[in-house]
Amino acid sequence: MPLSKQDQELIQQLVGEHGGGENADLVAEIIEAALRLIDDKTDRLDVKVITSALKELRYASKIFAPYRSRRKVTVFGSARTRPDAPEYKQAVAFGKAIVAHDFMVITGGGEGIMGAAQRGAGRNNSFGLNIRLPFEQEPNLEIAGDRKLINFKYFFTRKLCFMKESDAIVLFPGGFGTHDEGFESLTLMQTGKSQPKPLMFMDRPRGNYWKTWWRFVEDQLLDADMIRKEDLALFKVTDDVEEACDEITRFYSNYHSCRYVKDALVVRVKHSVTEGLLRTLNERFANICVNGAQFQASGPLPEEENEPELADLQRIVFPFNRTNFGRLRSLIDVINQH
Repeated sequence: MPLSKQDQELIQQLVGEHGGGENADLVAEIIEAALRLIDDKTDRLDVKVITSALKELRYASKIFAPYRSRRKVTVFGSARTRPDAPEYKQAVAFGKAIVAHDFMVITGGGEGIMGAAQRGAGRNNSFGLNIRLPFEQEPNLEIAGDRKLINFKYFFTRKLCFMKESDAIVLFPGGFGTHDEGFESLTLMQTGKSQPKPLMFMDRPRGNYWKTWWRFVEDQLLDADMIRKEDLALFKVTDDVEEACDEITRFYSNYHSCRYVKDALVVRVKHSVTEGLLRTLNERFANICVNGAQFQASGPLPEEENEPELADLQRIVFPFNRTNFGRLRSLIDVINQH
């Protein structure tokens, strides 16, 4: 049942008293949804979950907001890895190396691989997304007490922030949690629920932890037609810190970001879009365009006027079939070669 006209006017008045702004319509929708919880006689436990989730996401957004202009890498890995382990030393080296490329580091805020990556990155370049558990997840000393340490009650809100706020993901060896985060990252990118981004699986030097996992993916998932061969383009396995950093920085050498405008995917790029690049894309990736359409060069579309900071970027526009996201990842690699 829709809210009465009087209730809607009260919501608009309340939003206006708090300054309104460009998100006033969305905030009004949140208030309306909250009132419907009363009308629906929603179970109290469900209301508690909804309330806590909204509070966590709002606070996390507030903490990340001042750092939106800097790209970030989420690092996953075991909380139990000891400082004398090769993986630990490698995570320290990766944190230090990626910060040298002007990236920040996001981890789960615990010890082990998480603490190692943040020790390499340094406190000023680190975010910790800690989960409140009865064991094993005290914040590491590098991030403890920092404003950029965010404590979550729920895994699902924490996972959302890991994905939403990161521009790349690196997974070191870990247990159930690390595999869960790795497969969820793959699933979100395979289904287009996440922005395209580099996803690196980092073995210890000359190690085979993720190489063994990769063989499982090929032997059990690919060979059984549970995934497509093009899905393998969504991730890379390496045991070299420099190679991981090169993969991440190269991904953003020309490609900037993308968004949908109606039925078209708009890919923003830093360099001029040449006829040669368009010809290559139309020859190699025609099968991901709908109804035989072609890739077109463009300036900013009218629907992008709410992002004036991106107005100087060039665009490649095409009607993407929203199915072949592994192919889209390969397309971005081609764009970065021009």
